[in-house]
Amino acid sequence: MKKLFKVALVAVGMIFAGNFANAQTKIGHINFNAVIDAMPETKTVSAQIQAYQKTFIDVLTNMNNEYTTKGTDFQKNQATMTDAVRTQKGAELQDMQKRMSDYQTDAQQKVEAKKNELGKPLFDKATAAVQAVAKEKGYAYVLDSSQVSLLVSPDADDLMAAVKLKLGLK
Repeated sequence: MKKLFKVALVAVGMIFAGNFANAQTKIGHINFNAVIDAMPETKTVSAQIQAYQKTFIDVLTNMNNEYTTKGTDFQKNQATMTDAVRTQKGAELQDMQKRMSDYQTDAQQKVEAKKNELGKPLFDKATAAVQAVAKEKGYAYVLDSSQVSLLVSPDADDLMAAVKLKLGLK
């Protein structure tokens, strides 16, 4: 009988401890991408990135126009060329195509690096605001609802309004 009483007491204790632990862990969610998009600095950063990207696009457009012109010329005059000239022009076109491909890859990497460089302060500012709101409101975990599919999320746990207020956004 004493053994049964001890088991029942331990079970009741575990139930209360489990409920107590659940009450201590608050989980919130926020659409982090929406926070970043709502920040006024995002427009400035986007404009800077587009201007930077346009410089590469302009160069690639010029390279492509030159390649197209030389390719069309090669197609027209191919029959009248000697084998040596035809081989040289073909190699020249292949070299141009490779340079264009390499330039495009390099440009994509540079634009991505610029996005990361210019976006980091925005990301850090938004992250700090989310962390501050979570700490103020007692949330142990905050999920990014733009990255995670939330099946159930009560309105009370959406931190968007509080974070926007913390950042001074409307």
